[in-house]
Amino acid sequence: MSIEIIVPNLPESVSDATLITWHKQPGDTVIKNENLVDLETDKVVLEVPAPESGILGKILKEDGSIVVGGDVLALLEPQAVEEGPKTAATSPEPEDEEESGIPLSPSVRRLIAENTLDPSVIKGSGKDGRLTKTDVLDYLHKKTLQEAQLIVPAAKAEPEAPKEAEKTVAPYAPKVEAESRGISNLRPEQRVPMTRLRAKVAERLLQAQQNAAMLTTFNEVNMQNVIDLRNQYKERFEKKHHVKLGFMSFFVKASIEALKRFPAINASIDDNDIIYHGYYDIGIAVSTERGLIVPVLRDADQLDFAGIEQSIVDFGAKTRSGTLTYDDLKGGTFTITNGGIFGSMLSTPILNPPQCAILGMHAIKERPVVENGQIVIRPIMYLALSYDHRLVDGREAVQFLVTIKECLEAPAHLLLNI
Repeated sequence: MSIEIIVPNLPESVSDATLITWHKQPGDTVIKNENLVDLETDKVVLEVPAPESGILGKILKEDGSIVVGGDVLALLEPQAVEEGPKTAATSPEPEDEEESGIPLSPSVRRLIAENTLDPSVIKGSGKDGRLTKTDVLDYLHKKTLQEAQLIVPAAKAEPEAPKEAEKTVAPYAPKVEAESRGISNLRPEQRVPMTRLRAKVAERLLQAQQNAAMLTTFNEVNMQNVIDLRNQYKERFEKKHHVKLGFMSFFVKASIEALKRFPAINASIDDNDIIYHGYYDIGIAVSTERGLIVPVLRDADQLDFAGIEQSIVDFGAKTRSGTLTYDDLKGGTFTITNGGIFGSMLSTPILNPPQCAILGMHAIKERPVVENGQIVIRPIMYLALSYDHRLVDGREAVQFLVTIKECLEAPAHLLLNI
C-alpha cells in the first residue's frame, strides 16, 4: 500500500510554502528519514524526510508548486532497503541521471533536454552539489555571451559587402564596435522568480520605512583596546572554550549594557501600546544567497563571551547547511548588523520591525585622531544607530550610542560589570 508524502504542519503565521527542489525522482530508492524535498517559506527552508524506506512513486507536486500543510507531495512504495539510496532500474527517463551521475529535478531535466546540454559540465550550487534551475540558466547565459563574443571577430575577419536587401531591411542595425573589449551586439536578460525569503525581506523593509519615523545617529569608536585585549587572550580563550574570540561578542555585551540603561530602545510599539521587554534577545543579521536572515540570541544577557561566540558559530553552521528553524529566527528585541565584513565604511541600517532600533557596525580603518593634543593613528569604526523616533527620543539614541562607544573603548567595563 502506498504511503503519502505530505507537507508537515507549517509554523505559526505561515500560510503556505514553495516547493523548490526534489532530491529524488520517481523510481529512486529512498531510506527512512532521508530528505526528499525542500520547501521554502518566508524565513527558512523546511526539509521533508521519507517516513519509511522504499521506492518513490508518483510525484504530485512539481518544483515551484505552492503547497500548504497536509498537501500530498508524492507517493512512496514501502520496501525493505539494505543499501544506501540508488536509482532503481524502473526509473523513468533515467538517461540524464545515469550518464552524468547527477540527480536532476524535472524542471532542470527539461532545460537540459531542450538545450542539449551535458549536466556534468555545469557546476551545481544546490545541496550536495546538485544542479538547480538557476545553475542551468546561468550556464546558458554565460554560454550565450561566449558564443556572441566569438561571432564578433568572425564577422570582421571575413568582411563582405552587404547585399542591397540587407541595406534596406535593417537600417538601424547596431554596428560591431569595441572588439578588443569583447563587447557583443547581444543583450541577454534572465528573469527568475524572487525567493520567498527575499520577497518577505522586501515586504518588511518597505513596512519599516512606511510605518516608522526612522532616523539614524552616528558615532565613532576607537577599537584599539578591544583589539589589544583580543590579541592578548584569543589563544587562551580558544584553547579553553574551543571557539574563537571575535568582535561580535564585545558588541553584544556593549549593546546589552546600553539597553539596560535605556529601556525604551529595547521596547516595541503594538498599535497604541508600548511593550517594554524585560529580557534581551539580540538578533544578528546574516546575509545569505537567499536573502537577509536574523538569527536571535535569546537571553543574551545571561551568556558569557564564549556562549555568545559559540551561538554565532552554531548559527553560521545552520545557515550554511540550511537547518535554521523558526525558533532560531522568531522574536528579537534589538538587532546588530555588520556591514564591515563586506567593507562598508558607513551606512544607515533599516529597522527590523517591530523592533525600534538597530545597530550598524562597519569596517575598522586606521585613521588619524587627536589624543592629548597629539595626532596619532588608531583603528576606528563608525557606528550607526537607526531608531524609531515615535518611541525613542534623539537624546536617548545619542546617549545609547555613546554608552556603546564607552564600553568598547574601555572593555574592562564589560568584564567587571561596572
